[in-house]
Amino acid sequence: MTSINKKKIALEEKYKQEKLRNKAMKIGVTIKSPETVFLSEDTKFGKNVVINPYVVIGKKTRIGNNVEIFPFTHIEKATLEANVNVGPFSRIRPGTILSQGSRIGNFVEVKKSKIGKNSKINHLSYVGDANVGKNVNIGAGTITCNYDGKRKNKTKIMDGAFIGSNTSLIAPIKIGKKAIIGAGSSLTNNVKNKSLALTRSKQIEIKNYKRK
Repeated sequence: MTSINKKKIALEEKYKQEKLRNKAMKIGVTIKSPETVFLSEDTKFGKNVVINPYVVIGKKTRIGNNVEIFPFTHIEKATLEANVNVGPFSRIRPGTILSQGSRIGNFVEVKKSKIGKNSKINHLSYVGDANVGKNVNIGAGTITCNYDGKRKNKTKIMDGAFIGSNTSLIAPIKIGKKAIIGAGSSLTNNVKNKSLALTRSKQIEIKNYKRK
């Protein structure tokens, strides 16, 4: 491709994005720094949507009412229902549904998962091939270990569960309603409703230790 063709393509994309941004703002979308936001032609916007700087919205994305997308977020082939907050620094991958009132925070990646109503994944987590119920709190550093080298396995987290920080959920696995997972756990077995589950090695302390 010649440099002339590259410039032509860049200009076409520039004008296309300007047109898409203006169209979105005309229907009431607030775009705080338009020149930094990239949209797709088929994006569906609800009312009172706010898009902060440096956001990319890919194809086949639906955004509901009263949604705010914070900076440096990438969304593609996903549905964001009403009253959802996403970002900053989040990646919402294809097949994801963020239900009403859910919250996806900084450095969180969600793929092919449904996040239930009012559930929160606030920071530093990966949730893939999962079904997360209502009012679930997923702590920092949580990972759904969905790939075993051959298959993508499912994680199911039921309503009201609390997942402690730095937890690995090795799929396939089911976490019951209102179950609590202790921080630092690595789980391979299902957890029953209203149970506490944790896996943690014993802490060892050697007093007055001198380095050799």
